[in-house]
Amino acid sequence: MVQTLLKISEAASLALHTVEQLAREKDRFVPTQEIAEALHVSEHHLAKVHQRLARAGLVRSTRGPGGGFQLDRAPAKITLREVYEAVEGPVEPHRCLLGRAECRRIDCLLGGLADRVNREVLDFFEHTTVADLAR
Repeated sequence: MVQTLLKISEAASLALHTVEQLAREKDRFVPTQEIAEALHVSEHHLAKVHQRLARAGLVRSTRGPGGGFQLDRAPAKITLREVYEAVEGPVEPHRCLLGRAECRRIDCLLGGLADRVNREVLDFFEHTTVADLAR
C-alpha cells in the first residue's frame, strides 16, 4: 500500500465528501444510506459523521420517507475549515510533530516545513467553500 504524507482522518474525509454531495443535491434531503453507497463506506460510521455535522449547524435532517440530510446554509457560506473542525475539533496551525506546546530544539527538525504545510492547508480550508467543491 502506498502511503501519503498528508493525512486527513476518514471521518473528516467523509464529512468533506458528504457536504460536496449535499451541495450537488441541494433541492432534496439525501438519505445517509444513499451517500454511504455512493462513497462505498459504512452507513453506521457515516451516520456518526452526519450527527457531528448536524451538531455544528452545517446540515439539517428529517426522518421518514423522503428524509435524509441537507445543507443548513448556502454552500458558498460554508468553509472547508468549518466542516473539518465539526468532525476533528479546532485546528492549531502551530503544532510540533511530537505534539508538544514548545519544541526543545532551537530550530525545527524539519526546518519549519510542518508549520508551512499546516498553514497552507489551513489557508486552503479557510478560503475554499463547499460551493467550490461542488463545481
